[in-house]
Amino acid sequence: QVQLVESGGGLVQPGGSLRLSCAASGSIFRINAMGWYRQAPGKQRELVATITSGGSTDYAGSVKGRFTISRDNAKNTVYLQMNSLKPEDTAVYYCVASLTTVPTMILPRTYWGQGTQVTVSA
Repeated sequence: QVQLVESGGGLVQPGGSLRLSCAASGSIFRINAMGWYRQAPGKQRELVATITSGGSTDYAGSVKGRFTISRDNAKNTVYLQMNSLKPEDTAVYYCVASLTTVPTMILPRTYWGQGTQVTVSA
């Protein structure tokens, strides 16, 4: 079994910062890409940022320049540093990882965390 556990969400004022963490645990052989999605009330889930095992990153246009994704491969953990937060960043943030559980597994499988609430409000 594989688990992704997020932490670091909460309530913050506009212009503030939060750092989300997501640790993957369980039967893991190799983690390929990791990332963060978010879903605001009444909206579809959207991609926020991704990072490959080699450290290449990609961001949604709405967060570029404000959010930074990083990972610690030794800890199977991905982070999302969120600065200059806006009310429109309010959402449940989900961690995602594409990984294999055994060496013979050809195609990676995608796993999701349970989500952590981020609320940006005065």
